[in-house]
Amino acid sequence: MSAPPLHRRVRHGLARRHNWFQLVRFGVVGASGYVVNLAIYGLRSRPACTTGRGDGAWIGGVLNNFWWNRHWTFGAGEGHAGFQAARFFVVSFVAFLVSLGILTLLVETTAIPKLPAQALAIVAVTPLNFVGNKLWSFAR
Repeated sequence: MSAPPLHRRVRHGLARRHNWFQLVRFGVVGASGYVVNLAIYGLRSRPACTTGRGDGAWIGGVLNNFWWNRHWTFGAGEGHAGFQAARFFVVSFVAFLVSLGILTLLVETTAIPKLPAQALAIVAVTPLNFVGNKLWSFAR
């Protein structure tokens, strides 16, 4: 028996309330990762720091998001953490590259300033990030 067509699977997924709750949790976790990213960047950019760069800020946000999504959003704590982490990092990196492409496109081809363009790029890539993590990183 073959899988139903993609449009039916998407429609079925959209109709499930549980998926919407997971998406909201995913957004909350993403916001917390953004705060962690900014905090690390701010600490690393202080004059007392030797490099003056935000080294580790993105990684810190990804590690925060991995833990919270694994345990809270998707309840996948029983899975192998190493495999989940590797997949989560791949999905996060691909989402980062796609958002960077969207950001570049918006900044270079429209009159949208960088900060709002960044916000739009993050919003645009969130569904890709969510689906990648739900169906691959934390799949049961």
